[in-house]
Amino acid sequence: MKQYWIFKSEPNEYSISDLEKDGITCWSGIRNYQARNYLRDEVKKNDSVLFYHSSCKNIGIFGLAKVCKSFYPDPTQFDPKSDYFDPKSKLDSPRWGCVDIKFIKKLKVPLSKKSLEQYRELQYLPLLKKGQRLSILPIEKNEFDFILSLI
Repeated sequence: MKQYWIFKSEPNEYSISDLEKDGITCWSGIRNYQARNYLRDEVKKNDSVLFYHSSCKNIGIFGLAKVCKSFYPDPTQFDPKSDYFDPKSKLDSPRWGCVDIKFIKKLKVPLSKKSLEQYRELQYLPLLKKGQRLSILPIEKNEFDFILSLI
């Protein structure tokens, strides 16, 4: 069954413009167990993704993507030169994984978090709950469809 997600990224690290240029990217560097579990257990090929810029001046939804490859071991965990290197992770028992996502669309006008907060239809959106810091968040189809109706 198709699912819907918000993937958050700091634009100085990887932005929707980077994804547009690359076409497809490995969504790697996830080092939170709950986010890893979403990637491993629930995120599947062809799921829809809202690409969200976080930890910047203009936070919000900046584009659309699609999962094009399901969970596999994150190569950055094995690379000592990577910021995401994990010396406890072993080739025969990796701790971290990633998925590949494909660029679909860059929004002409991003949807700011502040603008999303004004809609009653999004009152249960995990992204808008206090203390929600996960970089991967599930959303309901009706929430996804409503957000699409705003763009």
